[in-house]
Amino acid sequence: MSRLSAAMLLAVPAIAIGGLLAYVRSPHVTNQAHPVEQPIEFDHRHHAGDEQIDCRYCHWTVEKSPSAGIPSTTVCMSCHAQVWNKSPYLTEVRKAFFADQPIPWVRVHNLPDFVYFNHSIHVGKGVGCATCHGRVDQMGAIEQSAPLTMSWCLDCHRNPGPNLRPQEFITSMTWAPPTEKAEATALAEKLSKEYDVHSRTSCSTCHR
Repeated sequence: MSRLSAAMLLAVPAIAIGGLLAYVRSPHVTNQAHPVEQPIEFDHRHHAGDEQIDCRYCHWTVEKSPSAGIPSTTVCMSCHAQVWNKSPYLTEVRKAFFADQPIPWVRVHNLPDFVYFNHSIHVGKGVGCATCHGRVDQMGAIEQSAPLTMSWCLDCHRNPGPNLRPQEFITSMTWAPPTEKAEATALAEKLSKEYDVHSRTSCSTCHR
């Protein structure tokens, strides 16, 4: 009994800590795989998938600003003044446009305030949209694909090569690195040198 009691005294805290660590990394806590309802039914499967609209058309500041940018109603109406211009699905877009008011989109990828993230740096260094945002061309409603935890970010910052891609495929949802390990490694090394990419693990990189 004494041995069993001693084992339980060691096992219970270990199990409790392990369970807590697993819980904080679960999609329930990281907000993964939870489609977010928006004020307007915007289907990325149609726009980014069927119509192959480049991410940068709507998120037009992604290459030059920390923020990727939220499309204004002017961007929406640049197409929908001619296409589906009487559709009831676009009633709220038309109302916002003529009232000169922004659409109150609900944020999906929301990092803590103490984390600094710059879209333009990542895109400029060859990190594609799908690396962090997943296959948005297959999402009816946008959801968070990656955990966006500190450990997830650090895994890439320690070894960014595998997540780099040529600039001409930066917004591609279907691009993939070579399947052959030697080719993939060679491409990662080439892009790292070309884009001057180095590992970044200093605290001040993200916490400023």
